[in-house]
Amino acid sequence: MCHRTEEPIYITKNGYGDMVTMSMESYESTIRRYAMYRDLEMSERQIETGQVIDARMALRETRAKYGL
Repeated sequence: MCHRTEEPIYITKNGYGDMVTMSMESYESTIRRYAMYRDLEMSERQIETGQVIDARMALRETRAKYGL
């Protein structure tokens, strides 16, 4: 059923949520999406606190560091 519907299956116990079963594909997709949202949130916090540098400077430093 998980593969056919591409949706998680919610298992209840005494009418309350207990477990969720999902395909590996759905799980991996969910994990990737979560990681992306976490990275975006971290980036937004860095921007708010001024932890940014000029893009040209960052590229220059990266090229110098790796000899590009």
